[in-house]
Amino acid sequence: MVTRRLVVLDWIDYCLSLLILLFFTKELSFLQDHQSSILTSEVEDPYFWLEDPDSKETQEWVENQISLTTKYFDKFQWKDQIKKRMTELYDYPKYGCPHREGDRYFFSKNDGLQNQYVTYQQKDLTSEAEVFFDPNTLSEDGTISLRASSFSKSGEFWAYGLSQSGSDWSHYQIRTVDPNHPMADKVGEKLEWIKFGGISWTHDNKGFFYSRYPAQKEEDKGTGTESLSNHSCYYHRIGTPQSEDKLIFATPDHPKWNMGGYVSNDGQYLIISIHESTDPVNLLYWASLKDFDPESLGDSGISVTKLVDTFEAEFEEITNEGSLFYFKTNLDAPLYKIICIDFENPARENWRDVIPQSSKDVLSYVQCVNNDNLLVCWIRDVVDILELYNLQGKLLRQFEMPGLGSVASISAKHDHKEFFYSFTSFLAPSTIYHYQFTEDGEGKLSTFREATFKNFDPNDYVTEQVFYPSKDGTKIPMFIVHKKSLVRDGNNPTYLYGYGGFNISIQPYFSAIRLAWLSNFNGIYAVANIRGGGEYGEEWHKAGTKEKKQNVFDDFHAAAEYLVENNYTNPKRISIHGGSNGGLLVAACVNQRPELYGVGVAAVGVMDMLKFHTYTIGHFWTADYGCSDNPEDFEYLIKYSPVHNVKAGTPYPSVLLTTADHDDRVSPLHSYKLIASLQNTLGKEEYQKNPLLIRIEKKAGHGAGTPTSKIIEEHSDVYAFVAHEMGLEWSD
Repeated sequence: MVTRRLVVLDWIDYCLSLLILLFFTKELSFLQDHQSSILTSEVEDPYFWLEDPDSKETQEWVENQISLTTKYFDKFQWKDQIKKRMTELYDYPKYGCPHREGDRYFFSKNDGLQNQYVTYQQKDLTSEAEVFFDPNTLSEDGTISLRASSFSKSGEFWAYGLSQSGSDWSHYQIRTVDPNHPMADKVGEKLEWIKFGGISWTHDNKGFFYSRYPAQKEEDKGTGTESLSNHSCYYHRIGTPQSEDKLIFATPDHPKWNMGGYVSNDGQYLIISIHESTDPVNLLYWASLKDFDPESLGDSGISVTKLVDTFEAEFEEITNEGSLFYFKTNLDAPLYKIICIDFENPARENWRDVIPQSSKDVLSYVQCVNNDNLLVCWIRDVVDILELYNLQGKLLRQFEMPGLGSVASISAKHDHKEFFYSFTSFLAPSTIYHYQFTEDGEGKLSTFREATFKNFDPNDYVTEQVFYPSKDGTKIPMFIVHKKSLVRDGNNPTYLYGYGGFNISIQPYFSAIRLAWLSNFNGIYAVANIRGGGEYGEEWHKAGTKEKKQNVFDDFHAAAEYLVENNYTNPKRISIHGGSNGGLLVAACVNQRPELYGVGVAAVGVMDMLKFHTYTIGHFWTADYGCSDNPEDFEYLIKYSPVHNVKAGTPYPSVLLTTADHDDRVSPLHSYKLIASLQNTLGKEEYQKNPLLIRIEKKAGHGAGTPTSKIIEEHSDVYAFVAHEMGLEWSD
């Protein structure tokens, strides 16, 4: 009774605050009304002014939204308990797989609550580890993160990328591994304007290939919204300024393409992979490095051979033996296969299958190890299978997985006689395994490091996997995690997560954050593996893209309906969650079926489907979404674009959008425009009893590199919001 009264009082207070904010927002809308001319249609765009992050009006609007949300959040009954519990659960040592570089091993570790992982080094696997690099010393608030890391072939030099405030922009620096190295005081230069690229060293240890954009406005770094162009590949010789870097390859006739250059395992070839979008297709060019001399390069870069010159399939280089190259590909194989191509005899009729496409499993990852072995990870009904093959495609060994889970990471090199991999599940943090090749060919597998976790007993919980029918009858897998003692009384609070896009598979993974939901609110955690992802290969992916995007939303609606029909929960007790493309999912589903959900939390979502391609890297997403510049695409995009489909006259569930001021992948303007539309369309209506709020994080980005303190703070707010809206009670 007390809880109910508090909720009513909170709602009245929220309404009064929102009315003040709506007056401010409506005035600006009226003064800056705008229509976007898209094809022959005139589409109203009243919140166009929110696209300028630097305008006085936008900044005032943001501060008012922060004030409204903070005022509402301050009254949450269980916020302090949730934050304390999440901090307690998160406070355990977390390790990355070791990797050998030169004569040393390196690994990452977080003691528990450190904002960023620390890199350690040790002489062998049993010697005492020493701190090699600690990004926590670079900023007081932990908002500078390590984004890229690559050691030279000899292990003498290290190139690494740093990002600030969560931005996708990073800069590279170089240092010697040994501080007493003769080159220690000659390196340390800074390479700028890097986004979505890697580092690949030449085997002479003198430099590396990397990709970058032309210089942008310094003040826009992390907050700019302009579309990016002219990603190009360069060679950097260590100890020299970036201004002397040599252009290796560029595509000025196709300024929106992205590329990366990678040195082959034997150091004799440069492989250039070019993408026009996020679609799993690429061009594949190569150049000889046998007599590579960067000083002799002209303005046009290196001479390349075009092996694949059409965007028809994906080709991911694995290893090579001389001119024989091995690739993972989806060419005529939507579940992927491994093929061999001889660069000296490259006609397609000479390409051969090494490991053919499986009849049901997705070949998700391949790594060469022990010179002529292939470590292959398969996805079978959304869980991982790990196997070892030789280069002739013969199966040598299967590795038994301890349950429904996934291989979180693999650390292996083609010339090493050992490898590491980690296994995780919804209820168990990563356990790291070590495999040592032996002379007798048997090999030795051992548990290298098992996470020590406290204050939670996984034996009290269970993970189910079910398959439910979607609207068109397609069977969709879903994981459901809950206490073994759960009673299916149709009233259990349920956290339903989905993504459904870009060929990304959402497999079992551990998060200490969600354990508070399972244990202290007796909640259910469910993951729907909807179409658009990569769980069943490229056909599954394509079934959730472009004009078929509605399948994704239908799959998610059907997941909620299954949970209701099978007495796990009811619509008022379902909170749906997703981030990025998953944020779009949540927003579209709330618009389409507001009565099916009690709460909707959409993080860093793509919300304006008519203009997304005009911001930052958005043009890369048109392979999944389509583009409103095309008449056919416009017709289906306008039907589900969250900003353009807020329903008047229908009460919405409680909605929380979350975004960050330095998200330069999915600009916060998407969330700004949607919450403005929700608040102005529904906020003043008497029937809209539930809050419509946005949480805006400062000095943070799309998610990568977020410091631990901000992770705990944000998730505490989100879970407290959900608990408050559902009227849940805390249980110790």
